[in-house]
Amino acid sequence: MCGITGWVHYDKNLSQELPTIEAMTETLARRGPDAHGVWASRHAALGHRRLIVVDPAGGTQPMTRQRGDYCYTLVYNGELYNTDELRQELQRRGHRFLSHSDTEVLLVAYIEWGSRCVERLNGIFAFAIWEEKEQRLFLARDRLGVKPLFYAVRDGSFLFGSELKSLLVHPEVEPIIDQEGLAEIFALGPARTPGHGVFRNVHELRPGHYLELTREGIHLQRYWSLVSQPHTDDWETTTARVRSLVLDAIERQLVADVPVATLLSGGLDSSAITAVTAEVFKKQARGPLHTYSIDYVDNDRYFQQNEFQPNTDAPWVKRVSAYCGTHHHTVQFDTPELVEALRTAVVARDLPGMCDIDASLYLFCREIKRENTVVLSGECADEVFGGYPWFHREEALKADTFPWALRNQERSRWLSPELREWIQPVEYVKRRYQETLAEVPALPGESPLEARRREMSYMNLIWFMNVLLDRKDRMSMAASLEARVPFCDHRIVEYVWNIPWEMKSRGQREKGLLRAALAGILPDDVLYRKKSPYPKTHNPAYAEATRQWLLEVLHDASSPLLPLIDKQEVLKIAASDAAASGTPWFGQLMSKPQLFAYLASTDFWLREYGVSIR
Repeated sequence: MCGITGWVHYDKNLSQELPTIEAMTETLARRGPDAHGVWASRHAALGHRRLIVVDPAGGTQPMTRQRGDYCYTLVYNGELYNTDELRQELQRRGHRFLSHSDTEVLLVAYIEWGSRCVERLNGIFAFAIWEEKEQRLFLARDRLGVKPLFYAVRDGSFLFGSELKSLLVHPEVEPIIDQEGLAEIFALGPARTPGHGVFRNVHELRPGHYLELTREGIHLQRYWSLVSQPHTDDWETTTARVRSLVLDAIERQLVADVPVATLLSGGLDSSAITAVTAEVFKKQARGPLHTYSIDYVDNDRYFQQNEFQPNTDAPWVKRVSAYCGTHHHTVQFDTPELVEALRTAVVARDLPGMCDIDASLYLFCREIKRENTVVLSGECADEVFGGYPWFHREEALKADTFPWALRNQERSRWLSPELREWIQPVEYVKRRYQETLAEVPALPGESPLEARRREMSYMNLIWFMNVLLDRKDRMSMAASLEARVPFCDHRIVEYVWNIPWEMKSRGQREKGLLRAALAGILPDDVLYRKKSPYPKTHNPAYAEATRQWLLEVLHDASSPLLPLIDKQEVLKIAASDAAASGTPWFGQLMSKPQLFAYLASTDFWLREYGVSIR
C-alpha cells in the first residue's frame, strides 16, 4: 500500500517546482516507508511513497511506459486481486511485462483500454496516470472507496493526494473551513458527506468514479453503481453463491511477498476470514497463521453487558484460535497510552474522528506491524449483510435521518447559538439524508418495508461503511500496515444487494444468510455468536482522562473551540456521570467519553492545523 500525490498546471513549468512536490510526497511517508519517488514534466508532477507488498524490484513508482509516441506515467495506491487474469489477457493482446507487479499490469491495462480499464479491476485502488502527449490526467478510485483520494483546484493548479495533508502543505491550499465545513464537523462528524473534503473547496473523488483533467477542464464520471433487480436464486443457490464469493475474495487477498496476518475478535466476520486463511496457509505450506486481537487493561473488571456489546471477546478469540491452529497474539493497552494516541489519530485522519476507536486501532496496527506488513480484517460484512441493530429496530427504520446518529437535536444543543444559527445543523443533516435517499436505486414492486431496508442498506454502504473504511485506512497506514477487507469485494456487494431481507436475516438472526453460507467452516457456537462490535475500553479512567482534557479546553480562554460551543451546556455534560451514557450519539460505540474526546480533539485539530473559519 502506498501514498500518491500530484500537481498539474498548464501555465507553469512544474519541472522547476520539485521542492513543492517533494514536500507533498513527504507528508505521506508513513503510507510508504520503503521507497519514494517523484516525476515531473513541464506541466505535471507526481509523487509516490511505497509500502512494498508485491515485487520489491519491479513495482517502483512513478512508473512510466511508452507506446509509440505516447508516454504514460502512473502513481498508484492499492492492490489488484485479479492481476494474473488481467496480465494473461493483456499478453494475449500483444503486451509484454518486465515485472510481476500489479502496478505494471494496471498501467498496461490503462494503455490498452483507457478509462474503461477500471471496469475490469478487482481490487482496492486510487491511482493517477499522466498522458504526456495528450496533456491529460486520469484519476480513479475503487468502487467502494477503500482507498482515499482528495483533490483541489487553486489558481490554475490541480492538486491531488491520498490524504488531506498532502494538499494542505501546498502553498496555494489554506486550511480554511466555512459554513459547510463546520456543519460536516459538528452536525455529521465523524461521518463525512461523500465527495466532501471539509476544508473549503477541497473535494473527495467519490468511490466508483474517475476524473479526467485536460486543458478544457474537469470531467467527472461514475463508472460503477448498484443495480436493483429481482433476486431469482433459491435459498440453496444463494447460500452456495455467497459462500463461493466470500471464500474466493479471502483467498485472492492473501497474495503478498511479505508476511500476512489476520485480525481476530472471535466474531463471525473475523473468525471466518481467519478460518479460511488458516486453511489456505496449510495447503500452501506457508507456516502457522498469526492472528491478533485487542484488549484493554482492566476491561474484564469493568465490562458491563449491554444491548450493543453483549459479551467480551477474549473467550471466543481463544476458541477460534485453537480451532484454526493459529499463533495468537493479544495486544493490550492501558488508558494513558490510549489517551496519548488520541492526538496521533487526529493527525492520521486530518480531521476529528472516532476518538479512542481510532486511537486504539492505530496502536493495534503499530504492534502488528512489528512482525507483519499485511493484515486481513472483517470490516464491511455488517453493512453488506445487514448486521447492525438499526436494520431491524423499528425506531431506526422509522427515523427520518441516518440510523446510526438519531440524536441530532441533542447534538445541536452542544453548539453555540451563533453556530447553530449559521450552520443549521438539524436541517443540514436532513438535507444530506434526503440527497442520499434520492440516489437509492429503487426496485419497483417491493413492499414498503423491503424498500425501506434497501434504503437502509444503501445508506450504510455509502455513508457508514466509508466512515469505517476511512478509519481503517488512516490508522493502518499511519502504522505503515496494509489492511485488506475481503467483505468489500464488489462482487459480494453486487450480489447481496438484491437478496431479499427474509433471506439475509434467515432464522430471525442478523446476518443469517452469511452464517448459513459459512456452515462447516466454523464451529456452530462461533457461527451463531451474537454480534459484538469492535472492542472499546470500559475503564472509567478513560472517561475521566477525556473529561479532564475537555475541562482544560473549556477553561482556556484562547481555545478556538469556545466560540463554536455552548460552554455552559458542555460543562453540564462534563459534570454528569460518564458511565450513564445511554444511547450512543454516533454508531454503536461513541457515547459520553467519546463526546468529551471528540470536542477536545476538535480543539486540538483547530490549533494543530491552523484552521481559519471564514
